[in-house]
Amino acid sequence: MDYVSALVPPVVMAVFFIGVVRVIVKTQGGAAKTKEDVAVDAAIARAEAARGGSAAAGDA
Repeated sequence: MDYVSALVPPVVMAVFFIGVVRVIVKTQGGAAKTKEDVAVDAAIARAEAARGGSAAAGDA
């Protein structure tokens, strides 16, 4: 019976890991992806504008 108690924790962890990976894969894309992409693009644009604005002010 020792082999059963030795195998249970790795099997439980493997099942949990597979479940986590499936959730991550299923939540990628979809309707929220476009909204997230727009938010990231806006944040990048703000960061570039701030960097460009401070560089232009420093040059003057």
